[in-house]
Amino acid sequence: MSLAAPTATTNPAEGYSGFIGWVLNLMESLGEVGVGLAILLETFLPPIPSEAVLPVAGFLAYEGRMSFWIAWAAATAGALLGAWIWYVIGAALGRDRTRRLVGSTPLLDFEDFDKAETFFRRWGGVAVLLGRCVPLVRSFVSIPAGIERMPFLHFTAYTAIGSGIWNAIWIGMGFAFGPAIKPALEQWSGILSNVVLVILAILLGWFVIGRLRQIGKKNRESAPTGAM
Repeated sequence: MSLAAPTATTNPAEGYSGFIGWVLNLMESLGEVGVGLAILLETFLPPIPSEAVLPVAGFLAYEGRMSFWIAWAAATAGALLGAWIWYVIGAALGRDRTRRLVGSTPLLDFEDFDKAETFFRRWGGVAVLLGRCVPLVRSFVSIPAGIERMPFLHFTAYTAIGSGIWNAIWIGMGFAFGPAIKPALEQWSGILSNVVLVILAILLGWFVIGRLRQIGKKNRESAPTGAM
């Protein structure tokens, strides 16, 4: 009787290098716990794209190497824990200290904080809920929630719902497409990351140039008029 050849398993980190490769190896080594740790790290290190990490968890679930639902729960728990930490940091800083910090930062002033505070007081729940689905924003939207002392249970609910939906989408994609997802991720994850960085650089440049023009205009208006 001939024995069937063992099925070869795929290394999810193959094709990736650096920190992302290390994170994917962590997921394969620790299973669902590694998924939660990867998303927790992403909360503090935004260059780790969850859009590249979560589909690999779905692919591993497709291969039977982890549970889809436990991976989803671990990812959501990791996002929630990271959000709680940022919330506590915001609450510890407090409104007055943060306002002074913003006002003393180059190219910023107290008016910027006041506008952001007004916006968050009006749209705080929506900002936390939808912010969980936006790169970079999901890492830091918890800070104004802590500063404004959003009710902790409300903050937790908004974060859990937003993160749960986001994680389900990307893990589900990895599970649904199976082996086809990995070549696509290798091809597009780097491109998407570069596009995001370019957009952020353009927005930052636009902000700096606009703010410098605004400061120059104020200086010209406040300068004494020369004698004719």
